[in-house]
Amino acid sequence: MRSAASRVLYPHSSTRGTPFNSPRSLKHEYELYVEREIEDYKDSISRSALLKIGDEAVAVLMNQAQTTLTEIVVWQEVDRIITRRLRMPTYATWKRRRLKVLEQYRRPEHWGIDPDAALVRALKDSSDRNVLVAGAEREGPALYLAARGCTVTAVEPEQGAMERVVRAAEAAGLTQRVRGYCADLGAWAPDVELHAVVCSPTAFAGLDAASRARVIEVLQGATVDGGVHLVETIAAGAGGMPMEELESRYRGWAISIERTVGRRETFMARKQIAVA
Repeated sequence: MRSAASRVLYPHSSTRGTPFNSPRSLKHEYELYVEREIEDYKDSISRSALLKIGDEAVAVLMNQAQTTLTEIVVWQEVDRIITRRLRMPTYATWKRRRLKVLEQYRRPEHWGIDPDAALVRALKDSSDRNVLVAGAEREGPALYLAARGCTVTAVEPEQGAMERVVRAAEAAGLTQRVRGYCADLGAWAPDVELHAVVCSPTAFAGLDAASRARVIEVLQGATVDGGVHLVETIAAGAGGMPMEELESRYRGWAISIERTVGRRETFMARKQIAVA
């Protein structure tokens, strides 16, 4: 069960059962885009201007044979008039543009991530997987994985940082794949099976050794066989969880230390597949 101390900042999930909505189709995404543009336009004009569009809609409908004027029919015509005024792209045009943008989002460089980073190499075939990104003060890893097809739970105790992740997901059109919790790992537990866990150096900040051990045990238990944990730390013991502690907590997992440019290191552990 999730702790009451955690607070959902992205409400696209239920509190029970499977927490993510099914990824929406591009057609549905286009319809939501058009709806949002229309509503934004309505909000941007005065009430009198909106009523004039309503009068125009009534005039159009009156010229159509066998049309029963109802409030719903009138507002549907209002939406059609606004769509023409905004010169909204057709679905085919919008889809072509959207696919081009999504392809850019799938590139790690777009999010400031090294193409040779452990995150990229370990999770290159991660579509349709549940991934936890803990210590999500940087939105790049969460949104990169979401763009690659993962359903991402982002956990970060600092509300401002989590709100940045949520806003970035909305701007990228990835809201259906990103759910945010304002909580630290000591007061949160997963409610789905995890295929991967990605932790920044700050993910375990403020937790003592016993709390860190308990959190890791919970995450390990929620991870499917073959799943991977990536814990980014700082070389030479300058920050993050000590490598020695991580190694002791992941006995029985396949462990490696991935070093990248600069002082950052990533501890990688893959859960062994149980033998029947």
